[in-house]
Amino acid sequence: MSLVGAVVIGRNEGARLKRCLTSLAPQVAHLVYVDSGSRDDSVAFAHSIGARVVQLDTQTPFTAARARNEGFEALMEITDCELVQFIDGDCGVEPDWIAKASAQMNKDPALGLVTGWRREIYPDNSIYNALCDVEWNRPVGLIKACGGDMMVRAAAFDDVGGFDPTVIAAEDDEFCQRLTAAQWQLLRIPENMTLHDANMLHFGEWWKRAERSGHGFAQVGDLHPRYFTRERKRVLVFGAILPALALLGLLFSGMLLLGVILAYGLSYGRTLLGLKHEGVIERPLLYQLAGLLSLSKLPNMLGMIRYYWRKRAGHAMRIIEYK
Repeated sequence: MSLVGAVVIGRNEGARLKRCLTSLAPQVAHLVYVDSGSRDDSVAFAHSIGARVVQLDTQTPFTAARARNEGFEALMEITDCELVQFIDGDCGVEPDWIAKASAQMNKDPALGLVTGWRREIYPDNSIYNALCDVEWNRPVGLIKACGGDMMVRAAAFDDVGGFDPTVIAAEDDEFCQRLTAAQWQLLRIPENMTLHDANMLHFGEWWKRAERSGHGFAQVGDLHPRYFTRERKRVLVFGAILPALALLGLLFSGMLLLGVILAYGLSYGRTLLGLKHEGVIERPLLYQLAGLLSLSKLPNMLGMIRYYWRKRAGHAMRIIEYK
């Protein structure tokens, strides 16, 4: 069996980090925790359970990609692990996940990455947590990309040069695109992997998260023009063009305004059907989720604008924190 190490990244995760590290430590040979300037007891707790701790230099902008890269380097200094489990610090790991994922990797040397199902631990705490739970529900089989919880073959990580530390959102998608281009296969297996705690209780937190997603659409789309194309087009239409037409209609043409309202109505209806197809049938949850997904194009657009403004101005790509 291949030796498995783990890299956990976090910032002020508190009890969530403790749940993450204690769920993971018994399953792996070596554990590295990478801290991005926490002000709580994260570093002390990681030390207390025997994890190697990396504290990122505050002079360089924090990104999840940078944290994962430095964690991987620290892990390789300890031992030459063949497989590395990357986990976000707000996730608890299922007791049998590492064994199941590593068995799959050992069975197929063409696999560069294996992931599973992430679920929300408290989906009923807020509509925003529920939306995340729907977001994590993805089909199994060969995939094009996944989130930050992933088991990666160390050789594949080295092959593509790890994560791009300048990408502040959707860095996992960007990493997966380079793995695929390098002919590595990515697989999601039908196994529970992690329990995530989004802990989003307020509209402002959701808005910021959606803005961050838009930044990711633009930045990763800039690096890989064929990726996120549909997402960027939808944001442009529903987050910029239609709002502009609505304003013109409000000022000059009732028919134009009616046309915009109908376009949004059709989009909302398609979103409802998509959610039903994914198994969401509870009302009023279904209608609330569809409303948030429709509204998300506005903060997505702001995130895209922020990316292009930063790029044009030559500014550093700093993270957009939502909690």
